[in-house]
Amino acid sequence: MTPKGKLIIIGGAINTGSFTETTFGLPLNMNFFERGILRRITTESSKNIASRFEIITTASLIPEKVGIEYVNAFAQLDVHDVGVLNIASRELANDAENCARVMAADVIIFTGGDQLRLSSIFGGTQIHRILLEKYQNEAIVIAGTSAGAAASSKNMIYQGSSKDALLKGEVKITGGLGFIDGVIVDTHFVQRGRIGRLLYAAASNPGILGIGLGEDTGLYISNGNTMEAIGSGIIILVDGRNMTDTNLTDVEMGQPVSISNMTVHSMSAGDVYDLNLHQLTIHHPKSISID
Repeated sequence: MTPKGKLIIIGGAINTGSFTETTFGLPLNMNFFERGILRRITTESSKNIASRFEIITTASLIPEKVGIEYVNAFAQLDVHDVGVLNIASRELANDAENCARVMAADVIIFTGGDQLRLSSIFGGTQIHRILLEKYQNEAIVIAGTSAGAAASSKNMIYQGSSKDALLKGEVKITGGLGFIDGVIVDTHFVQRGRIGRLLYAAASNPGILGIGLGEDTGLYISNGNTMEAIGSGIIILVDGRNMTDTNLTDVEMGQPVSISNMTVHSMSAGDVYDLNLHQLTIHHPKSISID
């Protein structure tokens, strides 16, 4: 069944100019409100600036501060119907008032932090069921940045150092929130050098497309299968379907893993990847002539 909802997954460190979790050396050429992803979230929502937004800060260790930053950022986009839900327990994820707020929302945004908090607190709760149903049957926008993006898929990376990622057993994978299947998402991909984590994930399950999201970069996913690159950076896709060999099952835990014939794509703004066809269409902007 083709979902009616839209999914926007973001690599993290969104450049708002003052954003709490922007702690990385971001390029100076980013202009958040002209090229920014939060504006795209707004324009894709059913009522545009009149939509009801709920910011879910569960993953963050500083939920109050992060929530305020989002409210302020959207206010600069003339979006003012924005609530913040800090759901810190499974009890709160089943709470009737919180469920009613999620039911009434046109846009849900999961902030950054620890994706394992999202899966362990929300998995199988009433809010989780409401979101899955709304995503299938309504024109809701569900967005996630950093941890919120990593938790969006059925399979989720939750642990594993970048430098040791290609040692057997280093990368840990568990179940995510399951808005999209057939992919696995890693974030802060460029800044933290996480290509090894994605290669390992794809080698251990070659039928799943690995998605590495760079900073201030995301994917706008419509119809459950059409992925458009948005934002100012790059996205790496790792496709293991044509992998010819790996020693993953032969080596001992902690030993290096070898992989043969893994396909890698790079995407930037405007490029589109079809998950059904496994086909990348590269956007070629018109060149600008300078007189």
